[in-house]
Amino acid sequence: MKTTLSIISLLALATSITCAQDAPKGPKKPGKDHPAPEEIFKKLDADSSGSVSLAEFKAGKRAQENPEKAEEMFKKIDKDGNGELSLEELKSHRPPHKPGEGGPGKPGGPRKPKGAGAPPAQ
Repeated sequence: MKTTLSIISLLALATSITCAQDAPKGPKKPGKDHPAPEEIFKKLDADSSGSVSLAEFKAGKRAQENPEKAEEMFKKIDKDGNGELSLEELKSHRPPHKPGEGGPGKPGGPRKPKGAGAPPAQ
């Protein structure tokens, strides 16, 4: 019995070590999966003109993956249709949540107000 318990314990320890090695390195900050709009804008605005042209947008890392979709996205973000993105336009653009992602009290969703869901005090 002791031998069986020892073997199970060793297997559990080996599994834990293996899983820990597969985990991503570095600290993970909740809610910080995406860079701030200001950071994105600064990287895209290659000529530091204060606006992002379609060419600058398409030269971005994510746009390189799918240039056609990037052009479509650029047009959606460019609310005034002047062919340039302002920081304000970039900030106002938020991709829609997919069904089942986020929501009040769930990762990626808005926080519940304090006391929400708690029974009323009597």
